[in-house]
Amino acid sequence: MTRKLPPLYALRAFEAAARLNSFTRAGEALSITQSAVSRHIRTLEDHFACRLFTRSGRSLQLTEAARVLLPGVREGFAALERACDTLRGEDDMLRMKAPSTLTMRWLLARLSRFRRLQPGNEVQLTSAWMDVDHVDFNQEPFDCAVLLGDGVFPAEWEVRKLFPELLVPVGAPGLLDDGPWCAARLASSELLHPTMDKRDWRVWLERLGLGSRVSLKGGQVFDTLELGMIAAARGYGVSIGDLIMVAEDVAQGRMSLPWPTAVPSGLDYYLVWPRTRPGGERLRRLSAFLQAEVAAMALPEVVILPAL
Repeated sequence: MTRKLPPLYALRAFEAAARLNSFTRAGEALSITQSAVSRHIRTLEDHFACRLFTRSGRSLQLTEAARVLLPGVREGFAALERACDTLRGEDDMLRMKAPSTLTMRWLLARLSRFRRLQPGNEVQLTSAWMDVDHVDFNQEPFDCAVLLGDGVFPAEWEVRKLFPELLVPVGAPGLLDDGPWCAARLASSELLHPTMDKRDWRVWLERLGLGSRVSLKGGQVFDTLELGMIAAARGYGVSIGDLIMVAEDVAQGRMSLPWPTAVPSGLDYYLVWPRTRPGGERLRRLSAFLQAEVAAMALPEVVILPAL
């Protein structure tokens, strides 16, 4: 007699929460609410009559029972994915993972154009909030991903460079009415930070030799580049943005570049996929299309400093 298994949706919620170390992020990854993830975890805990997670402050910890369960759950979902990949074949859509800011600012419009110009090449995009650009093709249901990184990826992946991350200050329209800014004006402005560590502003200021003249203390802190740029466009301060991602807004007069000098962060955006995954030819067509889109872009008139 077959033993009763817990619901697959509950196991999927458990795997996502364990992988992301957060019920909230698990909900975002699965397109469900945080409370739904909590309910699914309780379903598993009731099924197994044991706790699977504990909290220590704001940190989520796996119990010993969860550590025993997790490897089998991951292998089970990986086996299901492999079986589905076998039947999916070349005619089904490609599943892509990409950061949310890149998706909204650049990628979504290009994928729409790709689908329009090359019928039959469907791409299903999952826009993920990623504190670290990462994908696990063995555990996550994606055929490809766009990641921000240093170009060092697993040897079994195909890697195509799309464009460099170019950091530049961004703000509301009209900030350049009195001409380009000076260090004193920047130092007296409200700086907006897209990350808690304020890394992007620090990289830009140090490259311009302004690290000792512009303080990074204070200022609103956001958890994505997108939120920082939205706040800047609405006049709440000056954020640090990506030149390629704000190019259209600058051209349309929705944003301005108060200090038109862009600094390479040292990282680039890459399209990556496993060599063994079905759909390799379609992925090569997609990568060639995206690279052509980058080459055809009209960027704002700025000074782009060379990479170090």
